[in-house]
Amino acid sequence: MTGMIEYLNSIWATVPADYQYLVIVTSQILAVAMTVILTVAFTTYFERKVIGYMQGRLGPNRVGPFGLGQPFADVLKLLIKEVIVPAKSNRFLFIIAPLLAITPALAAWAVIPLSDNFVIADIDAGLLYVLALTSVGVYGVIIAGWATNSKYALLGAMRSGAQIVAYEIAMGFALVGVLMAAGSLNLGDITRAQAGGFSHWFLFPLLPLFLVFFVSGVAETNRAPFDVTEGESEIVAGFHVEYSGVAFAIFFLAEYANIILISTLTSIFFFGGWASFFEGWTFLGEGHFLRQPSFFWLAAKISFFVFVFFWLRATFPRYRYDQIMRLGWKVFIPITIAWIAVEGVMSWLHWGPWSGSAG
Repeated sequence: MTGMIEYLNSIWATVPADYQYLVIVTSQILAVAMTVILTVAFTTYFERKVIGYMQGRLGPNRVGPFGLGQPFADVLKLLIKEVIVPAKSNRFLFIIAPLLAITPALAAWAVIPLSDNFVIADIDAGLLYVLALTSVGVYGVIIAGWATNSKYALLGAMRSGAQIVAYEIAMGFALVGVLMAAGSLNLGDITRAQAGGFSHWFLFPLLPLFLVFFVSGVAETNRAPFDVTEGESEIVAGFHVEYSGVAFAIFFLAEYANIILISTLTSIFFFGGWASFFEGWTFLGEGHFLRQPSFFWLAAKISFFVFVFFWLRATFPRYRYDQIMRLGWKVFIPITIAWIAVEGVMSWLHWGPWSGSAG
């Protein structure tokens, strides 16, 4: 075995440095993408189990032990189902729309720091990159609704587009507050700015912005109670009503990938990312593993927020469309603008994240 490893290392040493870098980055991209896709598969299982228990049902329990094979059975079923393209639809746009929805959800992971030493692209404008990509996802929804040549699908797409635009503005203002507190657009730097224990997390000085960001994320992913785009009694399941098979599956892959992405961004922007909750707790000992920052802390925070997504779906009824739009335009946007002004005062007085800043 040792000889094989040495032989492979000798071959690797002959590869030019540029190609080595290309192979390493490609491997990282494939690893992250496959991890996200597998996590999405089991997130569907987790959702059905959580909501089942909350509603006094069992959830999936037939395919495999504890029903763990249910996500793979669902994938297999959708893969073998026929993709029906409506006769009078725009075939090219009909097919490309699901890809426009899933691509931003996966591409955003390029700048997400999963730990202190692992990020695919450590760019300085990471926050702007994420904000831009989350905005692009609406094109897949709009194009899907228009390309099917169905009034029901188009109505669902228009409602979804208007909702996403409203909450995207509030989310952008909330991220301005994070930028002011961290002093950087780099997601790794934003995480490091919260080092020193949970009392240093941005959750406390930016609490209103955290609530606005997370609720806006729920609305942007068209999840209950903001899922008016899928109001079955009104618009027959929304913009993807004409989709089937793999094309239908890709839309839901994008939705669940966005759920995980919003949960990850919330953890990074307001909960210290990979930082330990017990950082700075001296009674644990200097080298105690609970005090060490790691990916497992980030994964735990992501899991909690994904659970909150499902908790909201099991708890709240669907809002009316006028209520949703009023919340986005007349409540969230004024709150974020007001809190940015409050942050300006906190910065001037050197409170909170600015307490260690130079005058």
